[in-house]
Amino acid sequence: MKQIILALIGTIFCALATTIFAMPNQIADGGILGIALLLFYSLGWSPGIVTMVAFILLQLVSFKFLPKGIVIKTMVNVPLLSLFIFLTENIVTEPLGDSLVAAIFAGITMGVGFGLIIQAGSSIGGTSTIARLLAQRYEWNVVLTTFIMDAIIVLTGIFIIGPLYTLYTIIALFIGKVASDYVIGGFDSKKAVTIISPEFQKIAHDINTVMSSSATFINGSGSYTERQHFILYIIVPSYRLLALKRIVREVDANAFVVVHNVKDVSGGTFFAPTPEEDVAFTEFDEETIPPDTEQVTPDGTTTDKSD
Repeated sequence: MKQIILALIGTIFCALATTIFAMPNQIADGGILGIALLLFYSLGWSPGIVTMVAFILLQLVSFKFLPKGIVIKTMVNVPLLSLFIFLTENIVTEPLGDSLVAAIFAGITMGVGFGLIIQAGSSIGGTSTIARLLAQRYEWNVVLTTFIMDAIIVLTGIFIIGPLYTLYTIIALFIGKVASDYVIGGFDSKKAVTIISPEFQKIAHDINTVMSSSATFINGSGSYTERQHFILYIIVPSYRLLALKRIVREVDANAFVVVHNVKDVSGGTFFAPTPEEDVAFTEFDEETIPPDTEQVTPDGTTTDKSD
């Protein structure tokens, strides 16, 4: 039920982005919807009807050549999108007055709608479906083929809506991509940090006490030195990254630090465990972590670094 509601809301967002922000302000798009908008600007054809006709033709071909699962994903959303566009085509007929603002909000609204549709496990088909058909027959790369077709459609707008509005379209597409990524991946982005340092214990202690966060020890070894050592792995909210770097720098200015952008983080905790949570990790043997005065060798033995 949740997926159906998400898909429905996403489809409404995409339709309103088209009829409220794109159509009155001559903003185009990629894919089948982009073709429908260009035909509307040049010939006055209804985008709702054009997308429905194109969908029916694609479905007839897709059922024969593509897996049924891919086809079924578009069987609900595209007819609904066409219907919503058709019903809302005349809601707004006057330009906004600032096409750049219209492009920004068209991108945001379309991106949010598309992200919700993807979250629901559905699709609006279009050029990606054509790309899959070509891949089946000619073994072309689906992503590259989709990009090329969308680029051709957008650049065709130069001859219909002019270079300026084509540039506005590109801005809308870029903003839409960013917006859909946030909806799909999450708004609260995180940073995954990998730290390699002989002072890993001191760094981990400071992370626990100063930041009230928890870190994970990963056993690793260097291919050049062939020495085993522990690696620190920690997930932090983006706004706490500078504090983490400051802690690492104060303990070991030469520590090897790698920062990864992550968005979809679930489970676990960013904070140091409570005493009750510590009980759940009784299997963890702290003695497996060598003290600072010891160096672990590849054969598993330890040597005193002070020697």
